[in-house]
Amino acid sequence: MRAMVLERPGTPLVLRERAVPRPGPGEILLAVSACGVCRTDLHVVDGELTHPVLPVVPGHEIVGRVLSLGDGVAGFHQGQRIGVPWLGATCGTCPYCRDGRENLCDAPRFTGYTRDGGYATHAVADARYCFALPDGMDDCSIAPLLCAGLIGWRSYRMAGQGRAGDGGAIGLYGFGAAAHILAQVAVQQGRRVHAFTRRGDTESQAFARTLGATWAGAADEPPPEPLDAAIVFAPVGALVPAALAAVRKGGRVVCAGIHMSDIPSFPYALLWEERQILSVANLTREDAREFFSVVPRLALRTRVTRYRLDDANAALADLKAGRLQGAAVLQCS
Repeated sequence: MRAMVLERPGTPLVLRERAVPRPGPGEILLAVSACGVCRTDLHVVDGELTHPVLPVVPGHEIVGRVLSLGDGVAGFHQGQRIGVPWLGATCGTCPYCRDGRENLCDAPRFTGYTRDGGYATHAVADARYCFALPDGMDDCSIAPLLCAGLIGWRSYRMAGQGRAGDGGAIGLYGFGAAAHILAQVAVQQGRRVHAFTRRGDTESQAFARTLGATWAGAADEPPPEPLDAAIVFAPVGALVPAALAAVRKGGRVVCAGIHMSDIPSFPYALLWEERQILSVANLTREDAREFFSVVPRLALRTRVTRYRLDDANAALADLKAGRLQGAAVLQCS
């Protein structure tokens, strides 16, 4: 098998030839067809997430076909298309797991961070954390749903449902892979989407409007109406006070990234009147089951830029530089 491997944080990935792994008990071996390139991968490669198990193959938006099943695996069959997300395993015994909050597990494993991921031609995954994928989207198009979509969905639910009788206004700060998926969900559910980008990024603003955004502008601009909720996808702590200033009384600001620069101090008046700041940590299997059950009813169109597996470093560089609209995806086979 071929794999792009991170051997030391802050250095480029290296193409390595490896033996095809065998699935252990409870595991699935899959032939990877596509793997999304997520900003979390960038945080891993750049060393901003500080506890990877090295060397590691990044990638946690994996789409592939089942090649073989380890002992004890049921519910999957050879040739089936499945997806593998960021949450790779949980302990099942800590207080959070027992309470149905496995996203906060005390001893988790994460795909592409503490176990090898999908920047490769083959991958092994814990069958309990794999999902059959709905039809209607090709492998590259559906790959971003496995993190950008799932984290967006969890963030969206945490943001609340708007006001009674009105879908309400929602702000999306940072219009990348997750926001371009979530904007479509929100519009189809009757919400007014306000997209916030870097100042001068007229291309992203125009892209947001094509997906149904009511308004698109710079992140330091006030929206044309008070927001019922805002989701901050960009890893920029300074956007949190800006989002608080944009939401109405009782509104929520949801921080959706796994990594963010420090939030600067801000006046208490921005938080007063029962505004809330929430963070999203990882995801649960229930998030995935719920999201993929509604995907067939949504007319989602992911915009993807496709790269060869060998070009993973170029994909990460384009993501870091903001040269992408939508998502980057590696074609691994």
